[in-house]
Amino acid sequence: MRAAGLDPTLRVEGTVRPLSPGVELSAYRIVQEALSNVLRHAPGAETGVVLTYTRDALHLRVVNAPAVLPAGPSPGSGHGLTDMRERAAMLGGDLATGPAPDGGYEVTATLPDAPSSTPAPPVPPVPSAPPASGKEPRS
Repeated sequence: MRAAGLDPTLRVEGTVRPLSPGVELSAYRIVQEALSNVLRHAPGAETGVVLTYTRDALHLRVVNAPAVLPAGPSPGSGHGLTDMRERAAMLGGDLATGPAPDGGYEVTATLPDAPSSTPAPPVPPVPSAPPASGKEPRS
């Protein structure tokens, strides 16, 4: 994003922890799409990303101020908001988008990811090695 001219701030709240692969991928894609929309529709806008880890979810917030420069033509599929909403919904989460109070735009998502309460499977025992001589012991 920085190479494309956007310099978003990032704030992380809560205790960072591993998330399920589906949550990690969805979070990445939602933030990526939200930032792409800022580039397209609000050039030069100050932009911030907040990731908040809670016990059972990851909360995302991408907010931008009003555009500093006029937005140019925006060819493309126009399915970004729908795709973000579907990504959140497939995880049982939600997504909200809309104008921010200052005239910018805001995308927020909650992606549930409860810590696993299932213990890891036991590790099978390692078979013992044959004696160093290579001969089987006699019974």
